[in-house]
Amino acid sequence: MIKIQVPATSANLGAGFDALGLALGFYNYVEMEESDHIDITSADEIQVPSDASNLIYTAANDLYEICGKKLHGMKIVQTNNIPMARGLGSSSACIVAGLAGANNMLGNPLTQDDLVDLAAQIEGHPDNTAPALLGGIVTAVFDGRKVHWVKQEVYTKLRFAAVIPDFELKTEKARACLPAEISHKDAVYNLSRAALFSASLLTGKFENLRTAVHDKLHQPYRMELIPRCREVFDIAYNHGAYGVFISGAGPTIMAIVDEENTFFTGKMRFSLENAGIHGWQVHDLLIDNEGTKIINE
Repeated sequence: MIKIQVPATSANLGAGFDALGLALGFYNYVEMEESDHIDITSADEIQVPSDASNLIYTAANDLYEICGKKLHGMKIVQTNNIPMARGLGSSSACIVAGLAGANNMLGNPLTQDDLVDLAAQIEGHPDNTAPALLGGIVTAVFDGRKVHWVKQEVYTKLRFAAVIPDFELKTEKARACLPAEISHKDAVYNLSRAALFSASLLTGKFENLRTAVHDKLHQPYRMELIPRCREVFDIAYNHGAYGVFISGAGPTIMAIVDEENTFFTGKMRFSLENAGIHGWQVHDLLIDNEGTKIINE
């Protein structure tokens, strides 16, 4: 049985809607091996689909079919540290685990580029799947078949604080609230800030990040689906965050923090409770630059 480690991801990063994403040091683990039947369980008692609809199994089966192999069944044991439907790439982690595990079991017939393309085809966009596979910060364009991507490994004095609510927000609902069309002015607004984000992060001009995470394509609409979202943004900025944005489709809110701001997460927890915002968790995370790994075989 092999074991796969897959990082959580945060997509969009403010203005980079469906194009930017990063991998975080917060992991799901999947153990898997071929079997003559489907046997899917959860090591942490979190309920997961136990039949062929399970995303890990579905992704593995897709890869087998592409390689001309028949998958009769599989034993899968999931450890689900990444919370589901919170904007941290839980579904992408399942897809990537299934692909990476199946590819390894078949002797790695598909290249890294092949896996990136296939993951995006299954998910529909690459902003979570690409960084989950590759690690670091990934800029990606998906043309419907192929992902054109650039990975940037980031070694900065930054940490990411994930402020995770105690409620789910399904991606389908978060996408349904978005407008079908936008103005030329709003498109330019986002393009300039997405470019500023990547350049500022890599050159250390962190003072630009507060402007760079502003967005007019998705965050103003998704904020309405996340109770007290604007208040959490304000609290994070009051405690010294460089930038704050909705992670993926939400409802998790991500704050970019200097490593020397050592008391940020503690102050966030205190301030949230003091404001009557109960049940939200705050996790202090680093960027994962390695991506998905087979950690034992």
